[in-house]
Amino acid sequence: MSLPDTVVTPATTASRSRTRWLVLAVLCLAQLVVVLDNTVLTVAVPALTRDLDAGTADIQWMINAYPLVQSGLLLTAGSAVDRYGRRRMLLVGLVVFGLASAAAAAAQSTGHLVAARGVLGVGGALLATATLAIAMQVFDAEERPRAIGVWAAVSALGFAAGPPVGGLLLAHFSWPVIFLINLPIVLVCLVAAGPLVPEARFPAGRLDLVGALLSTLGLGAVVYAIISGPEQGWAAPHVLGAAAAGTLLLGLFAAWERRTPAPMLDLRFFRDRRFVGAVSGVVLITFGSAGSLFLLAQQLQFVRGYPAWEAGLRMAPFALTVVLLNLTGVAARLIRRLGIPAAIAAGMTLLAVGLVVAAHAPTDGYGVLLSGLVLMGGGCALANPAIVEAVLSAIPPEKAGTGAGIDGTMAEVGTSLGVAVLGAVLNARFTAALPAVLAAAGSFPAAWAAARDEPERDLVTGAFASAVAVSQTVGAVAVLTGGLLAATLLSHPPPPTSPPTSPPAPRSSPPASPPARSPR
Repeated sequence: MSLPDTVVTPATTASRSRTRWLVLAVLCLAQLVVVLDNTVLTVAVPALTRDLDAGTADIQWMINAYPLVQSGLLLTAGSAVDRYGRRRMLLVGLVVFGLASAAAAAAQSTGHLVAARGVLGVGGALLATATLAIAMQVFDAEERPRAIGVWAAVSALGFAAGPPVGGLLLAHFSWPVIFLINLPIVLVCLVAAGPLVPEARFPAGRLDLVGALLSTLGLGAVVYAIISGPEQGWAAPHVLGAAAAGTLLLGLFAAWERRTPAPMLDLRFFRDRRFVGAVSGVVLITFGSAGSLFLLAQQLQFVRGYPAWEAGLRMAPFALTVVLLNLTGVAARLIRRLGIPAAIAAGMTLLAVGLVVAAHAPTDGYGVLLSGLVLMGGGCALANPAIVEAVLSAIPPEKAGTGAGIDGTMAEVGTSLGVAVLGAVLNARFTAALPAVLAAAGSFPAAWAAARDEPERDLVTGAFASAVAVSQTVGAVAVLTGGLLAATLLSHPPPPTSPPTSPPAPRSSPPASPPARSPR
């Protein structure tokens, strides 16, 4: 049975308009913890190994359970956000995320922590889709690029801040504090979201339970295969089995969505070249940037000898540049001046140049690397908001949650593929540059330990540095290709049946008590 709706009233719209930047602050705070939990746990591996007696496989599941569940549920979560209410699903996501954080902090075994991280992924999927859909809802077309830019900047900041924040906390507290720090943030968001965030829901037809099940299982299996392949080997039976099962399930999902009268994902979106261009841009920008940042973190630790927390700090200018350009509105003004296609092309070209500069920076100084990171940040600050707006503008406004799910899913797939593929290029190049006796070790730490003297250690370091440069250059080519492809496809005029890019006022319930807020 569909939920009762009321039409937006002028008072509700005015109240929402006056508080829109406060709403965005709440959304960004919620999105920050979602992204932060993707990377914050990596620095706690030694403590988890010691306190929970965790083996290598346990550690991998602890780290990967969260992004694996989240990526598998993004499409389903986006559909639920549109159907059952964006504010309601935001609040549900916050409660789930808070309870799962408390459960993770109280974990006494590896299985307990893995399960809690999985539930965190459920909350993360709801929050990631609800926050973006609400941002699209409360801002008009003129202000939307800046709002999306701020949202994207917070995401970049959370991703980059994970290791240094985790390292700082672990320097003074035990590992449960990494999860407990989520609780006050979740509480603030819960208290603020109720009165501030407007409700909007668009129930249409029957709930697509079959589509939700097929997409969740299919995406989860594919992402699992991509994550496991570099560590377990691409020919491992469980990796091949997961990839085959995921591909089959996604094929069944596509077939089902074509025939069901109320599909969770309308596949006709993919007939629109603009939508295809935007989605391609999402995959390739995350493929190149995430994969290259992963390699750069290894280079800073293995070649330059920095600990994990210091490597994270030295990479921080990338995220800080993204934040600065978006919070000041510089990126939004450039996007408006250039237009979406040109902004994506310019941003991804700038990112590709920064990747090449960072890849070939000398290892005995920081200046060249810093300039590469700033160029990368500038490129992402320009391209990311433009790509997100392109994705969401190519679909009906009542499907903004689904659009956020598509954007998030493609970003997760691109990130996983970038780490896997560029990591494979790194390993192949590194192994080829070493003598057989050292190449057999299979990794930089093992090859370093097997080196018998200083010249052999220098050879190992040089081979790894060269492999990182080649791999990051491959990532730069992928980013540049994605930018040109997305810009070309987005330059096509919209088809006659395309929805308008500026959403009409949604059917909405007025804000929760108090029903109206005085301006601040």
